[in-house]
Amino acid sequence: MNGASLRLRTALVGCGYWGRNYLRLLGELSSVELVGVAESEPRRRQELAAANPSIAVASSLEELIAGNGRIDAVVVATEATAHEPVIRAALEAGCHVLAEKPLTLKASAGEELCRLAESRGAILMVGHTFLFNTAVWRLRELIQESRVGRIYYLHASRTHLGPIREDVDAIWDLAAHDISMFDYLVGARPSTVSAVAADYLRPGRHDVAFITLQYPGGVLGHVQISWLDANKERRLAIVGERCRIVFDDLNNLEKIRIYEKGIAVQRAVDSFGEFQYLLRDGDIISPKLNLREPLRVQVEEFLGAVRERRPPVSDGWTGVEIVRTLEAVQHSATMGGAPVTIRSE
Repeated sequence: MNGASLRLRTALVGCGYWGRNYLRLLGELSSVELVGVAESEPRRRQELAAANPSIAVASSLEELIAGNGRIDAVVVATEATAHEPVIRAALEAGCHVLAEKPLTLKASAGEELCRLAESRGAILMVGHTFLFNTAVWRLRELIQESRVGRIYYLHASRTHLGPIREDVDAIWDLAAHDISMFDYLVGARPSTVSAVAADYLRPGRHDVAFITLQYPGGVLGHVQISWLDANKERRLAIVGERCRIVFDDLNNLEKIRIYEKGIAVQRAVDSFGEFQYLLRDGDIISPKLNLREPLRVQVEEFLGAVRERRPPVSDGWTGVEIVRTLEAVQHSATMGGAPVTIRSE
């Protein structure tokens, strides 16, 4: 772009289930000129061309670039296995990139893409959508306001009957959401992880997992994920010395509930390690939230980062850290739950 007032010429790569949401948003935002969509699946490509006659539809990003002149930004919503080559091609073409999570399937590959983006002066952002959820923002505010006190642990449950992904297993598909939220809320990366998982539907492809993460300061995180559970849950709980806070993404009326109940050590009684405990019992509060569509907020953050030439929330290096954690989860699961230290840079 030559100026902040110009519309960002943007291409979308991948228009499956999630890509169609990006297609809608990019068409609605006045600061974006959607110049084309790349889709590898022929039937889907035909449907897109018929429904969007004013937009170029191609089979690849390279074809879009060759036929549409300047492209400022690329949104990557392909299967995770295709992320690395598409992001690399976009960066090498001089484009800013917003890619769906996970950034890559190997942390080393993600590091290379981050360095490539930096060398080209390009913005690279990863779509960890829950980091743009106003309810999750409120959770962090409550923590920063000392409403929780010392955090003891976090627990997340993300279960449903499918949808079964063909490109990655349930760990990479589902746990990435909760790990990104844990990191954001705690304000740190986990140091150690242990996980047990099973592949009931397809050998070698985990469809259920129980993951424990250890954070600095003794904070524990636990994530339960499953593609096999008929009870759909999207819930995260923070348990601290002053209260318990629950974020239920499926509850449209009360997404956050604060249970003003907790337990903490009041003081030592004697030298033999006896303690007196302070029990707190109070109200259950559901704070009012100004809810917005997280995906729209995410896209607006990307556009703002490009326009202002600043690092976005959930930049490429954030994506690399989460991939590094997912690699450790996978490694632990293959070893039957043995603890794995997460490499830090």
